[in-house]
Amino acid sequence: MKFGWLYSCVVAVCAASLAQGGEQAALHNSTQILVVTTPDWNAVDGTLQAYERPRARKKWKAVGAPIPVVVGKNGLGWGAGVAPVRDAGRQAASDPVKKEGDNKSPAGIFRLSTVFGYAAQEPPGWKMPYISLTPSVECVDDARSKFYNRVVDRAAVAPDWKSYEQMLRADGLYRWGLVVDHNADQVTAGAGSCIFLHIWLGPGQGTTGCTAMTQEQLEGVLARLNPARRPLLVQLPRPQYMKLRRRWKLPKQKR
Repeated sequence: MKFGWLYSCVVAVCAASLAQGGEQAALHNSTQILVVTTPDWNAVDGTLQAYERPRARKKWKAVGAPIPVVVGKNGLGWGAGVAPVRDAGRQAASDPVKKEGDNKSPAGIFRLSTVFGYAAQEPPGWKMPYISLTPSVECVDDARSKFYNRVVDRAAVAPDWKSYEQMLRADGLYRWGLVVDHNADQVTAGAGSCIFLHIWLGPGQGTTGCTAMTQEQLEGVLARLNPARRPLLVQLPRPQYMKLRRRWKLPKQKR
């Protein structure tokens, strides 16, 4: 895919879904979700369970076994997804809120938009839009930049940022990855940027705000995702998941 900056390819889809009304509309329209839960706001280790259904309003069914994951080094904080962070009945005053540089992964419901990787092309059968990473591809975390929270090719734009995430990493953590649309619909400077699913360093080793797992398990997740099914990431501490499960019509999970 050729691009000046990545998110331009999903703006129309995001706007259309927002117009239908927050998390209820997004979940109603989705037939493919990834549910990540952690024991509490501060936990680093968690579990990812994939769910699918044949069409809207049908019952969610688990796909595959639960996958061990890690989230941010400092746990989770409410993020900006398909609904505003400050939503009456959802957020307690004491709940943490995701901010730039806090080493927390975002909690909430988020669209999953684009896969990226080191390979020139995605593996056969993968369906999500794909970006082949090059040395000039970066994710901008400079809140003063007009490209804040966007994956960009600096060779295709006029760079105005001083801080960024190098996407073609030497450590291989981004050999495969997936963009999580946190703070993406109406970008707020300082609310957090560059959130992905990617390869982990190992259990107990938290990220700077992403959600990570083994390469093999990540490849399995990416191979199943289909943009036509409007895939979502639902990411919450387990107590909040249990509180919101009926309201959001989420799958019932085993304890």
